[in-house]
Amino acid sequence: MLPTHTVVPRGERIVSDASSVIDDLGRESEELDRLVAQLSEDRWALTTPAPGWTVAHQIAHLAWTDRAALLAVTDAKAFAVEVEKALASPGTWVDEAAREGAALPPARLLAEWRAGRTALDHALRAAPSGTRFPWYGPPMSAASMATGRLMETWAHGQDVADTLGVVRTPTDRLRHVARIGVRARDFAFAVRGLSAPREEFRVELTAPSGSEVWTYGPQDAAQRVTGPALDFCLLVTQRANRADLAVRAEGPDADRWLDIAQAFAGPPGAGRAPKGEAR
Repeated sequence: MLPTHTVVPRGERIVSDASSVIDDLGRESEELDRLVAQLSEDRWALTTPAPGWTVAHQIAHLAWTDRAALLAVTDAKAFAVEVEKALASPGTWVDEAAREGAALPPARLLAEWRAGRTALDHALRAAPSGTRFPWYGPPMSAASMATGRLMETWAHGQDVADTLGVVRTPTDRLRHVARIGVRARDFAFAVRGLSAPREEFRVELTAPSGSEVWTYGPQDAAQRVTGPALDFCLLVTQRANRADLAVRAEGPDADRWLDIAQAFAGPPGAGRAPKGEAR
């Protein structure tokens, strides 16, 4: 399983009000909490679409990453130790941490996830404006840290929802996930050893509410991506195959991007097979 730590390789636009993103992170976490809070122990052991990961693994990963983020915000030296651990076993550290957490009794795992995300919420709100914290990629502001945590929570929550057969109602909180996906364009090319396109793309995404279109990039760009924001977010978090989504590209570079897009740091993900096709 690959991590979904956020990466913003093209430079981060500072978000002046981190509190609104932190509020949205809290709502996203609460929505996922409601999905798992009443699960029986055997349902915590259900296999999710992520190979080798159960529902417990998904929540354990979120709890572990919240702890890492809390260290990054409150104790940079301790976080540096965690980075060294990651560098020592880059291919296994994420799975190992998830496996350790998944071995806990579900009630304890749920309690630890709740406590960790609450502590992170308080730490992010208390962070002085303009402070940047170390991370596995470039340093992050409180707003970007919260955005990354929201992206992870939503993406892993999608795995849980798919496993439980729950269709979630998308919200405009997806704006944060979409923004990461757009800004990580060049990283998706670089991580595959490809040269990123020189020109900016135009991206136009219909918000889940249907009341607006989120736009990125110059209006007159030759390379364009359009479609529902939900489908774009599923694509860049690699929670669905492009063939099953209504995201469209105009231009060869934009088309290539949709084949390789990822909003998370780390090596290229394997993605998901099209519906009805076994891996």
